[in-house]
Amino acid sequence: MIEQAVAETPRRGADAPASVKYEDILDDLQRQRAELLRDASRSLTDGMEVEAHPDLNDQATAEIDQHCAMALKEHGRARLMQIDEALDRMASGRYGICEECEEEIPYRRLKARPMSTLCVPCKTRQEEDEKIRQ
Repeated sequence: MIEQAVAETPRRGADAPASVKYEDILDDLQRQRAELLRDASRSLTDGMEVEAHPDLNDQATAEIDQHCAMALKEHGRARLMQIDEALDRMASGRYGICEECEEEIPYRRLKARPMSTLCVPCKTRQEEDEKIRQ
């Protein structure tokens, strides 16, 4: 009986499957994904056409508003892609493994930034390399 209870208890250690080990992160990602999709469907019904205004200042303001709305939609689309990629990594068992050094990414980093694909040292190195190239 005790062996059966232990076998049925979800593991949360390093050898636990990603679906169990990162269950709270999975829930957060799914919630964020649902919110983004809900916002996207709501904004599709809002319409994106710019009204013609007789006043040039009003016209410019309307065009800037449209540009900002489009930028927000693009940001949401990019974030949705990152979430989907993280969910795919979870499903395939690659979630939480640094793409650079293949070491485990600390849980605290994943909790703070669930879409992370690099551990802190590798991300720091990447950012330093980008600064050098600029």
